[in-house]
Amino acid sequence: MTEGVTSEIPSDIPSDAGVLRLDHVAVAVRDVRAGAALYGDALGGRFLFGGDNDHQGIRVAQFALPGGMKIELISPLRDDAPVARFLERRGEGVHHLTLLVEDVEVAVARLRGLDYEVVDVNLDSPHWREAFVRPRSAFGALLQLADTTKRWDEPAASGITLDDVLAGRVVFTEDERAVLRENC
Repeated sequence: MTEGVTSEIPSDIPSDAGVLRLDHVAVAVRDVRAGAALYGDALGGRFLFGGDNDHQGIRVAQFALPGGMKIELISPLRDDAPVARFLERRGEGVHHLTLLVEDVEVAVARLRGLDYEVVDVNLDSPHWREAFVRPRSAFGALLQLADTTKRWDEPAASGITLDDVLAGRVVFTEDERAVLRENC
């Protein structure tokens, strides 16, 4: 939808997208260790969780900054990972904004109904369901819409450290848990 706000929204489109809050800003980095030095050490961010998503080919580390804002660092583990292509084309920087919604299917229906381009809808996991609004539909920003059954604003209870993540000893399981690789 590029013509501005529509005053008459068809009745078959949900009344709103059910946005709960901005969950985090994801920053693409070539090296999570370098990003952690800024967002953790220099800015006082508290490490929350992280690990490797072998399916997507990325390493993730998330930090809570003072005041509650969260930053997620993502870096590629292999050359064919989408974030590797992003870094090649655009360099390091903001990759996406994640909005938590009540129900991702409702949010997708609303946005598609209003002619926004929504892609990569993944409803496979009950713990993290997501979809993306393409940057050309979102004024240059990649938006991730997600609903979840888990708390992502608290440190992982498993005792996993940032050093474990940086060393590649942590992997996300199918049910979105970060575990030490030997415990998979």
